[in-house]
Amino acid sequence: MTSRIAITTGEPAGIGPEICVKAVFTGRFKSPVTLIGDERLLVKTAEDLGFGSIFPQWVEFEHVELAHPVVPGKLDAANAPYVVETLARAARGAQDGTYRAVVTAPVQKSIIIEAGIPFVGHTEFFQQAAGVKHVVMLLAAGVAKESLRVALATTHLPLAKIPEAITPQLLDDTLSICAHGLKQDFGFERPRIAVTGLNPHAGESGHMGREEIEVIAPAIERARQSIASCEFSGPWPADAVFMPQNSKNFDCIVCMYHDQGLPTLKRDGFGHGINVTLGLPWVRTSVDHGTALDIAGKWVAHEGSLLEALSLAAHMAERREKIRELQRLLG
Repeated sequence: MTSRIAITTGEPAGIGPEICVKAVFTGRFKSPVTLIGDERLLVKTAEDLGFGSIFPQWVEFEHVELAHPVVPGKLDAANAPYVVETLARAARGAQDGTYRAVVTAPVQKSIIIEAGIPFVGHTEFFQQAAGVKHVVMLLAAGVAKESLRVALATTHLPLAKIPEAITPQLLDDTLSICAHGLKQDFGFERPRIAVTGLNPHAGESGHMGREEIEVIAPAIERARQSIASCEFSGPWPADAVFMPQNSKNFDCIVCMYHDQGLPTLKRDGFGHGINVTLGLPWVRTSVDHGTALDIAGKWVAHEGSLLEALSLAAHMAERREKIRELQRLLG
């Protein structure tokens, strides 16, 4: 059984290095971790924060060299390959068993793309690295079981492309992966999953769109038939399902697109929210915020979301390890 969690330290000009250093020095998370990034940058960050240059004994480094010196808050395309390399190192380590889980600090997609590197996001990067057909982005407003959770059928797509992307196969895969993840990684014996519609009022019985009638409702019915260990509900109007008296009845709400679900999730849990990639052969969690270039180098960034992501990653990894051990014992 592997014991270390990899932490990719994110965009070097953002708050990633700061929150990573703060997270390992707080003492709130003492499981063995490996910081993947430029060791000299991380040591200097620790010194600037007043922690000194000696890291806690449970912290190791996988050094990746920066191309250029970092100026906090100033993006540098020359360091974009460095950022991608930290992700690749984490993926390889998770794949070969070096790391039991991967936790990621925020990256700046725009500067990676400007550097000529095709990059949609962490979720898609790790999906490709793992060679899996489909993954699901799930965000939780905290570690507690009663926390709000939102899963996304589509992730980083322009709004104009979303209707054509919501296919029967996409929804079948999303609901299946979500159901499996809620049971395997979160410990729900019988997950309760709500599914939103695409259109306002969930299509208003076809008067404001037929995706609910022709694609979404049939997918929910197929999930009910094929995944008897879960409860599926919908299609729900998004504004109705997120009302507290409704959302409290579900373990997860599956939304059709990024900005349908995440505004409510982030309002409920910003600062301690967690991004999870379901469907990977390894555990991956992340913070729920961006690089915050405007406060980089001011030493005011809060590490709460990263600590929550670390705690959930450790919990998920432990659950998977116990399941594998039980399967081994049962032959």
